[in-house]
Amino acid sequence: MKKIGWMTVVAVCLVSGTISVVCGQDTWPEPDVRLPVFKTDTFDIRGFGASDAPGFVSTAAIQSAIDACHGQGGGVVLIPEGVWSSGPLSLRSGVNLHLSRHALLQFSRDFNDYPLIETWWEGLPQVRRHSPIRAEGQQNIGITGEGVIDGNGDAWRYVKKAKMTDSQWKNLVASGGVVTPDGKEWYPSESALKGRQYQDAGLITPDKTKTFFEEIADFLRPNLVVLERCERILLEGVTFQNSGAWNIHPLMSRDVTIRNITVRNPWYSQNGDGLDIESCTNVLVEGSSFDVGDDAICVKSGKGTHGRQLGMPTENLWVRNCTVFHAHGGFVVGSEMSGGARNLYVSGLTFIGTDIGLRFKTTRGRGGVVEDVYIRDIYMKDIPGEAILFDMYYEAKDPIPAAGEVRQPPKAETLPVSEETPQFRNFYIANIHCEGAKKAVFIRGLPEMPIRGIHLSGLRMKTAAGIDIQEGAAITVTESVVETTSDEPLAYVLNGRDVVFDALRYGGRVKTLLHVQGERSKGVVLHNIDTSLAEKPLQADHGAAETAVKMN
Repeated sequence: MKKIGWMTVVAVCLVSGTISVVCGQDTWPEPDVRLPVFKTDTFDIRGFGASDAPGFVSTAAIQSAIDACHGQGGGVVLIPEGVWSSGPLSLRSGVNLHLSRHALLQFSRDFNDYPLIETWWEGLPQVRRHSPIRAEGQQNIGITGEGVIDGNGDAWRYVKKAKMTDSQWKNLVASGGVVTPDGKEWYPSESALKGRQYQDAGLITPDKTKTFFEEIADFLRPNLVVLERCERILLEGVTFQNSGAWNIHPLMSRDVTIRNITVRNPWYSQNGDGLDIESCTNVLVEGSSFDVGDDAICVKSGKGTHGRQLGMPTENLWVRNCTVFHAHGGFVVGSEMSGGARNLYVSGLTFIGTDIGLRFKTTRGRGGVVEDVYIRDIYMKDIPGEAILFDMYYEAKDPIPAAGEVRQPPKAETLPVSEETPQFRNFYIANIHCEGAKKAVFIRGLPEMPIRGIHLSGLRMKTAAGIDIQEGAAITVTESVVETTSDEPLAYVLNGRDVVFDALRYGGRVKTLLHVQGERSKGVVLHNIDTSLAEKPLQADHGAAETAVKMN
């Protein structure tokens, strides 16, 4: 068998009682993403009246420079070194907003600077505050340079007391704002707190009036950068930080290149995602670092009925050579994936302390198909949760429970398959290294729709618990080493069909090698594995018969 990595992704499956080899994609296609082209004409914002004098707000001057640049066929709008204060800006076709080294573009804390607009949020058409930087329907746009863009997100975000020290919480409460009656959350204003009582408060529905949205306007936090229905986008070199919600949100756009950027949000920031690529086509993300409060690099495509009707998958995505520090997930798909996702190529990522490493999440009601995903050369360290997770029971909660929090597993029931039933299938994941995690692999599908076609090879993992597969079909784990420290079974299968472990090593003695449960379990195979190090090679119960497992 060839070296895992840039070589063929190899998996095995059970065919008529024998082991056969099936291959993933031998070679990956190179990124085919068109770059924007900019004129060299330069529009210095100081020439339009901008000033970095303390207290001066340069919104009108910067927007005038952008408009003039666009009106003359495009070019570079220069933000020179200095601290520049601004309200929200609209980026226009042909404009490269360039931040010099030592330039800080700091956005206003005054909520009145940010009008309410109709856009999309968490996969649904919603009313939100205008983003600090927004482009809609534009072409050939860029944000480049070596400077910093700061969204002043601390002014917007609500904060959970459990995520702060006592001193931080006291200082926050003393700064103003409103605390919930139970004393567990802080909001910047009564308007923000009022919006908390509604599910999907910003969702556009016939019964919601302009007055309604105005009354909860402070709750409708803006993303830092939104690029909606745009083409040929370049984000390069800049630090994007401190967003009120998501940091960077390409939405229904195509030909997006993101390289060598830094994305930062406080670890406690609610909805503090790094990069959310939603319903986009032809995207390259490379050479960038993320340290955020929610998911780092996330793929989305709309939510529920709206996402399915829109029918815009995220497709043809390359993510390579990036580093993620704090985040809920390092590389993530979902949970808003109702339009689907396909042709995702992910390689050369390092996760240090992310709650979960590779995270694929959805739930009933979403619908959508995520398929043809190729991942290799991922390096992880100190993962509090799962190194690799597939879960069709996403509950919109932090992946790691708070201290003292008790969570119950979802109720298992079989429902009819419909357009609302999500699907994960055809994943090829190779050469994954993990030093420290709660669990190596967790796969949990639905009884009516198992997660199908997950091929894992070249795992090198030292974790507390091993491999947990529930309601999965055509799952293979080959040429891998998983060393565990807990007394749990190295591998657990619940209602698994055609689940194959081939050449799996485990580095020492274990109490139980494989535990199989569920009356629908069948075609489970242990092949080319030394069972002598296990006190009990096989345990089958709760509806599963030993005949469901073949050991050779």
